Amino acid sequence: MKILIVDDDPVTASPLIEALTAHNYTIEAATNPDHGLELAQTSHYDLAVLDVTPQKLDGIHLCQKLRHQGSQMPIILVSPKGSSADRIRGLEAGADDYVIKPYDLCELIARIRALLRRRHSTISKVLTWEKLRLEPDTGEVMYKGKLLHLTPKEYGLLELFLRHPRRIFSRSAILNHIWSSDEFPGEEAVTTQIKGLRQKLKAAGIKINLIETVYGVGYRLKDAPTQEQEDKKIRENVEIYHDTSEAKVMAAVAKIWQKFKESLPEKLDVFRQVSLTLATGTLNQQLYEHAKMEAHRLVGSLGSFGCAEGSQIAREIEQLLQTQTKATPPDAQKLKHLIDSLQQAIATKPALVQVAPPVCDPPTFSTSPAQLLVIDDDQILTQHIEIEAKAWGLQVNSAPHLQAAKRAIALHPPDVILLDLTFADTQENGFELLAELANQHSEIPVFIFSSQNHLSSRVKAARLGAATFLQKPMTPPEILHAVTQAINQQKLGEAKVLVVDDDEQILALLRHLLQPWGLKVTTLAHPQRFWDVLEAVSPDLLILDVEMPEYSGIELCQVVRHDLRWNNLPVLFLSAHTEVQTVQQVFTVGADDYVKKPIVEPELITRVLNRLERRSSSSS
Repeated sequence: MKILIVDDDPVTASPLIEALTAHNYTIEAATNPDHGLELAQTSHYDLAVLDVTPQKLDGIHLCQKLRHQGSQMPIILVSPKGSSADRIRGLEAGADDYVIKPYDLCELIARIRALLRRRHSTISKVLTWEKLRLEPDTGEVMYKGKLLHLTPKEYGLLELFLRHPRRIFSRSAILNHIWSSDEFPGEEAVTTQIKGLRQKLKAAGIKINLIETVYGVGYRLKDAPTQEQEDKKIRENVEIYHDTSEAKVMAAVAKIWQKFKESLPEKLDVFRQVSLTLATGTLNQQLYEHAKMEAHRLVGSLGSFGCAEGSQIAREIEQLLQTQTKATPPDAQKLKHLIDSLQQAIATKPALVQVAPPVCDPPTFSTSPAQLLVIDDDQILTQHIEIEAKAWGLQVNSAPHLQAAKRAIALHPPDVILLDLTFADTQENGFELLAELANQHSEIPVFIFSSQNHLSSRVKAARLGAATFLQKPMTPPEILHAVTQAINQQKLGEAKVLVVDDDEQILALLRHLLQPWGLKVTTLAHPQRFWDVLEAVSPDLLILDVEMPEYSGIELCQVVRHDLRWNNLPVLFLSAHTEVQTVQQVFTVGADDYVKKPIVEPELITRVLNRLERRSSSSS
């Protein structure tokens, strides 16, 4: 697995890098947040450790940027500032954990393992293939009880294939997962490492070549010989179903693109007419407004098809027309140049590639398809979103103007609203509807989706209660990912929390803290009843005390992790114990988080809500 470390202090970074490397992790290091952001945007990482300097708080800002860009990568913040306010700020920025300097290296590694274990949860903590066993916690690989000695790259390759048994990895994808960016191997390096891994597995007694070559594509894990043929058929049918569904989506998107391209000459002709009137000083206001609206729509439409260059040019045309107050020949010449550039960008746009996500489960907590209302007069963009949304388990309705939107909301209130700010009717204003929704339907998250990028627009949207401000252009998968997260977050209030602690005062305090957040809190003071209560409540989060009579929290956590039904249940420990040995033991048995007593109320609430939110978004 690959870890990103952003720290400008080699004194603290070097020992951590050495220790993680010794545990067979691939480490990428950056000495400043700008370089760290660049790496995170261009490469795959399973986890990031970000340093927070006392003056700059760079790690927190980097964490916020990554979360705003949709990154779900686990993030640990490391900082010398340890007040509750500092920890809360870090967690609210999107971090999964907050560690105070100076830290115990073994504890930090235990926290890293815990996050990775939850991130890459499997039926068993041990990855297996027939009698081959890979233990991520110890970094050991064994076959029939005999230890195999693998290089870090060979270990990384084997772990990658065991974690994704049905996935085909191209050589470039393997380079991205296993090698760091400061290494510059060619694709032949992948072939060499796989050949070495195969030889060692064969020498250990594995007769079947478990790393299978898919010619012209890449490599994948071969089915274990003990697997029944019927299971294989089921998997193949699922893959065919996925492929067919994706093909249908792409075929529908291709039809929309073709229809859209056929309408482009007419749109470009409108821009040319405006350019001519600007040059001659005979500007027609009705034609001018029509051109502004066509440019506005093109920003979103072209962006949804992945034509970023064309979308940017359309934005420049829109801005030029919006700021035009007096007809001048230079403006006419600039517009003519932009029209030519736009035509060229569309003509040279590569063929459509697959942008639809794999067929996935509907958002969690849903008993029926979640409802998304798109309020936008760009019909091309709306149709594109409707087609892609089927693969996300979402049902999309659309409204081309605000009056239609109000009728739709009154008849069937949606789960989420996607609202543009600009419409063909210049008297309509998206902010007016946003204000009405804040007063009448405050429970519905409203996503502003606009080509406007003014600070004043963003501030106004925030003041009126918008959940998120999405900047056009965006592709439908990017839009739907944000919408799905909002739907899951909206349902957090239905989450159930089970607290086990023999201190009645602590139980009363936690009920008092968590119930106002809409959480269903069940408390248990007698751990001997734990299993019956666990099965009856079926919680979304478990909070355990470490030291209790008869059964300790550590023992209860082990029992939970040994049962397949509860293997992925988030577990948070509360304890007055601060010694490193206890903390290590807690994470070793499968804890997700550890909070020291006495409880700091805002920090505990933030950690609980973050755990529930991350559980919800990761399952989508």
